This record gives sequence, C-alpha cells and structure tokens, in this order.
Amino acid sequence: MALTTSPDIAQLIADTEAEILRIVQGSDPATAGVYEMCRYHLGLDGSGSTGKRMRPLLGLLAYASITGDHRRALPGAAAVELGHNFSLVHDDIEDEDRERRHRPTLWALHGVPQAINTGDMLFSLSRIALHRLTDLGFPDRTVLRLMRLYDETCVALCEGQYLDIWMAEHDDGLSVELYFDMIGRKTAALISASIEAGAVLATDDEAVIDRYRAFGWDLGIAFQLNDDLLGIWGPERATGKEASDVPRKKKTLPVIYAFEHATPADRERLVALYANGRLVAEQTAEIVEILERAGARAYTRDQARLHRDRALSALDATGTIQPEPRARLEEIITSVISA
Repeated sequence: MALTTSPDIAQLIADTEAEILRIVQGSDPATAGVYEMCRYHLGLDGSGSTGKRMRPLLGLLAYASITGDHRRALPGAAAVELGHNFSLVHDDIEDEDRERRHRPTLWALHGVPQAINTGDMLFSLSRIALHRLTDLGFPDRTVLRLMRLYDETCVALCEGQYLDIWMAEHDDGLSVELYFDMIGRKTAALISASIEAGAVLATDDEAVIDRYRAFGWDLGIAFQLNDDLLGIWGPERATGKEASDVPRKKKTLPVIYAFEHATPADRERLVALYANGRLVAEQTAEIVEILERAGARAYTRDQARLHRDRALSALDATGTIQPEPRARLEEIITSVISA
C-alpha cells in the first residue's frame, strides 16, 4: 500500500520513531544486545527499511482529526507499533521466513531463542509505552481503558494466529467465512484498535469512538484483502516479500474461494496440486489460472472495495472537523486498493 509522502505524514512518522527510540534504548551495557535486536527489527538502526508505520499513523491521524494535533497521542502510537512488531518477529519464526523487507529476519540472524525473547521484549516495551500517557496527564481511567483495549486486541491477535496456523495445516473445514473470522482477529482487530485508541484519547463521546472503531475495522479487512491480491498478483516491490503466495501454498482468500467455487475438475486439480510437495513454476502458473477461472481474483477485489467503501462511510459519519488529518485518512483508505 502506497502512503503519501507529504511533510505531514513524514513528521508523524519521525515523531513516532523518536518516541519508539526513547523506549528501545536500554541503559545496562550487559543487556544492550536485546535492544540492538529490537532496533534492527524495527529498522531503526539505519540498516534497512522501517516499514510504512501504517498502524501508528492511523491512530495519530484519528486523534488529530478530532483535536487538531497529534503529539500527545505519540505514546499510544508507539505502543501500537511495538505490539505489531512483536507479532511480526514471532510470525517470522512460525512461518520460517528468512527475509522481511529485503533483510534477514531476526531469527535468521540470531537464532530462534533470541528472536523469541526479542519479540517478548517488544511486547513488554509496548506496555511500558502506554504508561507514558499517564506522564502526559491523561486520566487514569483513560489509560486503563487503553490498556484493556490493547490486551483484548492482543488476545484476538493470538486467536487469529492460531486460526491461520490451523488453516495452513488443514484442508478440511476451510471456508470463506472462517477466513474472514481469522483476518478479523489477526489484522482488522489491531488496525481498528489503533484508530479507536486515537479516538479514546481525543474524546469522551462514545458515538464518535464507535464510528472510528467501525472505520478501522473495515479498513483493516480491506487492507488484508488487498495484501492477499498482492501476494498472488502483485510485484515484490509492493509487498517487500516474495512475489507470490502460491509457491508457499498460503491459503489466502483467493485460494479458499477457489476451493469452494471452482468447477469439480478444477477443484480436484487444485487439491492434488496443494497435496504435492514443492511446487515448480508450471504448477504455480496452473494454480493461478484456476484461481482466475473460479473468479477468485475478482471476488477478492470486490470484497476489498466493499470494505474500503464502508470505511469511507464510517469516516464520513464521525463528524470530525479537522480537514488536514481527515484528508490524510481518506488518502490512506483510497490507496488501500492497489493490486
């Protein structure tokens, strides 16, 4: 997903990363290594890409769209990004991915035990980040509400990851409905919580908070479906990962839809191909052709656009009046569909 490069967004990213760096420094030379690994994974050691920082950006823009400024919400944004990245460190281990954003993953460099511990450290530091909201004068009830939201979101994230792993290991029981349940927990929940957190910090109006939550949920679903399209039909430069999910037999929405809706002959062939060992280029191309014939690409794109449009409607319903942050939010939404 391409984000705007306007100075506004650049400043939000710079401020978020400064807040994160404040947290991932450490002061004991004996344990400096774990903080170095944190900064490496986050791309804050100067060795590579930092990623898009989309989740903290959305939270800061939600806050600023209500209040007109973003700075007091920075600890919440840092917490979201640190929490997201703890899950990525663990995902890389579980998926045996040796590369992320064109660099070796943490476990590929330092081994599984240190990578697990660094992921745990990122999670713990994300909790520390939330406590800085108290230092900035936010009421205890607001900080506790955010901590509860954060904890519930992490539970949903782990539930979604369980389903994702289970679905990768089983062919029986797979369905489009179960897939939407999984991405709701694994992807949409965190994006929705990021935006909801910004609203919670900015207002006590529960109706407004509910609309921001709904906006984030549909945006999260649209974002994941767009990622599914890119994983099969998008160029590597757009994802920072392998050019196609098909050689790795990832069961994303297009694949699951094709298992449900392909012709009997195509479905039988799809089952046989996914039961094989390593796929060669010709088999990968054959799978993609089956997906196309089943209408899986069109269905996934239509669903992504549906949730994008719902997100836009929810944003319109918030009634926020700060034009620049709102414009940036709309820009992010409309850029979600890029495959």
